[in-house]
Amino acid sequence: MSRIGVFICHCGTNIAGVVDVERVARAMESEPNVVYSTDYKYMCSEPGQAMVKEKIEEYNLDRIVIASCTPRMHENTFRKMLSGTKINPYMLEIANIREQCSWVHTDREKATQKAIALTRMAVAKVGRNKPLHTTTIPIHKKALVIGGGIAGIQCALDIADAGYQVTLMDREPSIGGRMVMLDKTFPTLDCSACISTPKMVEVSAHPNITLKTSCELEDVSGYVGNFEVTIKQKARYVNHDICTGCGLCETKCPTKVISEFNQGMSERRAIYKSFAQAVPAKPVIDADHCKKLIDGKCGVCQIVCPLKAINFEDTDTTFTETYGAIVVATGYELIEWQDLYPEYGGGRFKDVISGLQFERLVNASGPTEGHILCPSDGTEPKDIVIVKCVGSRDPKKGKSYCSRACCMYGAKHAHQILEKIPGSNVYIFYMDVRTPGKGYEEFYDRTRNDGAHYIRGRVSKIYKERGRLICKGEDSLLGKQVTVEADMVILETAMVPAKGVEDIVKKLGIAKDNDGWVQEAHPKLRPVETQTGGVFLCGTCQGPKDIPDTVAQASAAAVKVCGLFSKDEMETSPMTSKSDQSKCCGCGHCVAMCPYKAISLKEIEDRIDGKKVRRIVADVNSGLCQGCGCCAAACRTGAIDLQGYTNDQILREVDALWQ
Repeated sequence: MSRIGVFICHCGTNIAGVVDVERVARAMESEPNVVYSTDYKYMCSEPGQAMVKEKIEEYNLDRIVIASCTPRMHENTFRKMLSGTKINPYMLEIANIREQCSWVHTDREKATQKAIALTRMAVAKVGRNKPLHTTTIPIHKKALVIGGGIAGIQCALDIADAGYQVTLMDREPSIGGRMVMLDKTFPTLDCSACISTPKMVEVSAHPNITLKTSCELEDVSGYVGNFEVTIKQKARYVNHDICTGCGLCETKCPTKVISEFNQGMSERRAIYKSFAQAVPAKPVIDADHCKKLIDGKCGVCQIVCPLKAINFEDTDTTFTETYGAIVVATGYELIEWQDLYPEYGGGRFKDVISGLQFERLVNASGPTEGHILCPSDGTEPKDIVIVKCVGSRDPKKGKSYCSRACCMYGAKHAHQILEKIPGSNVYIFYMDVRTPGKGYEEFYDRTRNDGAHYIRGRVSKIYKERGRLICKGEDSLLGKQVTVEADMVILETAMVPAKGVEDIVKKLGIAKDNDGWVQEAHPKLRPVETQTGGVFLCGTCQGPKDIPDTVAQASAAAVKVCGLFSKDEMETSPMTSKSDQSKCCGCGHCVAMCPYKAISLKEIEDRIDGKKVRRIVADVNSGLCQGCGCCAAACRTGAIDLQGYTNDQILREVDALWQ
């Protein structure tokens, strides 16, 4: 006969403000096998936990129900509490009477009745719980960081400085990401390249970091501590083991194409380095534009190379390595505004540019060597309009979320224009000004004092008239329409997830949110972890953020990796699926349903009617399984059950609900 203790949490007034917790506690006293029931203001506090331990001894309890907030918040807290008692940590149930009850109801009587029902269900389920025990798995102490922007760079350096081996992988020919494209960083106006390029060099020289550029994630198998990762090395047609990066081949190449690094505002050669400070500082060949690779003609780069480093026979290759942890740092793109906003010219006007294009214009290493010139005719603009929130906070056309950095981005651009072009006029159309970072509000005030004109309202239309850009909008503070003539318009466009992140998410078995950003395990308690053990995230792969937040999160992810690597073995959760192979028909539905690739089909030898036969059955890898239960729901024969949430336990809850 089980002996159950029930503890109802007030959660301050979060629960007690709507639910009569004392009444819930009294109602549980009459439930079968409940020998003790009480309420307390904060169950998760030290006195609350001490009280539970005390009552376990006093009433000889062997099962515990705690009615409180979501199990995602404190289930592990209470399990750790029970690990110091005679009760198995998995003889615990959490009844969520906050998020599922008090927070979604206003009627006190109905909320109390619902809280009683939820707690009764937990009592019924805990009566069928069985002790579960963790196991351990070995940890391979080498990390893979996917993405070579400032987030990936910082994370890789922190892990490597702690003494662990790291592979830093990027799909581009050089690391650096978006930060290296910028001119200055707010609010201190430090040179962006002066901050990022030394870190890039440090990565290339670090003995614990293996740098892999022009690479893509091909396949991932295994589980936390033991991921088998296959990476595709794209053909570069230049042997980087021989090449010294002298640049002679680049000067002789006759083919010119649009430069992606300079945001389409200059040209590069078909054999090229992305930018002068690229790491590795060695060129690659653009196979889509190389005449030799397209039609067999040219090949001048191969002729002039003194070290014979050019190899037109190069092909894509793959290699597989084992990693204990994977960090996703895939960064962001800017939203493609041209089709979304035809009223802004839809890309027809050369002088309507994105904020990142302006960064290349104002950058000393950019196409105009830092001179702010109109792309259409090379003249210096005098009247410039900055439009914020293009694609952000716009659920009808763009994205509903705020891109966070745009307010400061626009203020920085205004400051740079007013500094570099004396007598210029800058007009900033905005919805709201958000300056939440350290020193941000002061920088915004400085920009206004410099002479930037802030106009609260949206720009409805941009068209060309008499050689100038006409911006029609509104000033919502004055309540009237405004028209501004400009020589240049800068659109501060929304951040969106990097292209290809969907494929990476699928291969890693992690989740993304409705906007395509990689989903963290918990926004407050586990902001750099994912639901897949051993896979972490940092930077703008998770959502829009500025450089300080990105770097801080990168170091946080590195700490999580180092914490994992600090042990030779790690405990795994026992709440995983288990297959009863005697019932399994080998249909494979569970394999298709599993989002973590934890189930495979295997052949076993069985005996039916006295005869030996070979059957196909499902086999669960407990290291990969995250306990989501999809397989149990899909299994037609009931062969798979989720430990801790078995069919019997769930049905007991359903029965208790209708008592």
